Amino acid sequence: MWAYEKKLQYPVRISRPNPTLASLIISQVGGPDGELAASMRYLSQRYAMPYREGMATLTDIGTEELAHLEMVSAIIYQLTRNLTPEEAQAQGFAPYYIDHTTGVWPQAASGEPFTSNFFQSKGDPITDLNEDLAAEQKARTTYDNILRLLDDPDVIDPIRFLRQRELVHYQRFGETLRIVQDKLNARNFYAFNPAFDTAGEIQPRDGSRQAGERGEADEGSRRKARYNGNTGERLGEPAVETESAGPDLDDLDEMLCEPEEIG
Repeated sequence: MWAYEKKLQYPVRISRPNPTLASLIISQVGGPDGELAASMRYLSQRYAMPYREGMATLTDIGTEELAHLEMVSAIIYQLTRNLTPEEAQAQGFAPYYIDHTTGVWPQAASGEPFTSNFFQSKGDPITDLNEDLAAEQKARTTYDNILRLLDDPDVIDPIRFLRQRELVHYQRFGETLRIVQDKLNARNFYAFNPAFDTAGEIQPRDGSRQAGERGEADEGSRRKARYNGNTGERLGEPAVETESAGPDLDDLDEMLCEPEEIG
């Protein structure tokens, strides 16, 4: 559950309307690297994250991205406030004006509408966190491109704040990726999904093992796969008992039902 506070995370006070800028900055509302996609990405990914630290990071940053969505929407609103039809037509805002007047609607600067295809929730902590790192850098690049086109200090100030937060998020996701990797064997943390493959190896429905991880008979007994997903032992070496890297589903369910545990 979220508690709404009636103020922006960072103040937005724009004195000069500029619909041309609004038509560009709106990409950070509903574009492929915008704040709506970011918030949906992280808040969706947290459900498959098997570790408390990772779940907390995704919840925190996903929540902050909602605040950033509000900030960018406020920028769009103030840049188009009291806009007349003549001004919309003269400043290249007419196509948007026809469909939405001056309402805030999620689309890219190109006019492409928002779609959930802009983000992924793969259900694999390693896969998702690498996507998150890339997403933060792409958002930072977009803010860089926006800043290159700005000359209004009232707009530059909040955009710079948003850009800086992308850097912070990138650092936090990097730390979280290291935490997740530390919980896995260093030789094979890219070889399986710790949120799903609790046995440490991928087994198709026919009972065979993934290609390259088949066991072989040795003196009447099964040898270990080339790399066991939990222990990292080589083919034929004795297994070392380790705690499963997979999630404790009961604990995960409890965490998702009790927000104070993950905040």
